[in-house]
Amino acid sequence: MGLKLYKSLSEESIIEGCIQRNQRAQRMLYEKFAPAMYPLCLRYVREISEAEDVLISGFMRAFEKINTYSGKGSFSGWLRKIMINQALGHLRKNKTMYLEVDIEAAEYQQQAIDSGNHLEADDLLKLVRQLPMGYRTVFNLYAIEGYSHKEIAELLGISENTSKSQLSRARGLLQKQILGENQPTTKVIKHE
Repeated sequence: MGLKLYKSLSEESIIEGCIQRNQRAQRMLYEKFAPAMYPLCLRYVREISEAEDVLISGFMRAFEKINTYSGKGSFSGWLRKIMINQALGHLRKNKTMYLEVDIEAAEYQQQAIDSGNHLEADDLLKLVRQLPMGYRTVFNLYAIEGYSHKEIAELLGISENTSKSQLSRARGLLQKQILGENQPTTKVIKHE
């Protein structure tokens, strides 16, 4: 019964419990936000086990820094920034982020999309996950998270032009994938 009462607490009460290092509050916070944060981690890190590691380390970081949350803006947005920073840190730490990728090296096999001639959001996210690491990172930060090229350049330690180039190449590869997979089969009939 105590657990049911605890589950009905407001987000502010749960955050306050986390500030006090209450493990139940931390668990509640994790259970509330992990389902939304895991796909974010997975967009940056391809491997499921690595995305799970980023998620856990992101929550650990959030619990360490939760007293810095000012209450201005959404908690979800604050936590989202922590997760993005953890994912980028993971990429840097594991040296798997290569922002300068040769366009020929970026070719990859097309995967069939089950949904026929229209592209669903899940299908697009699958295509984004197939992008080379640098392209995917810049695309996620710019197109999905809404960062500017200047902010991306600062976060990744690259120039704004490199960020723009990576985004352009990512869009080109995505467009090629989408057009290639959704191309209708046509027959040319010659009239004599």
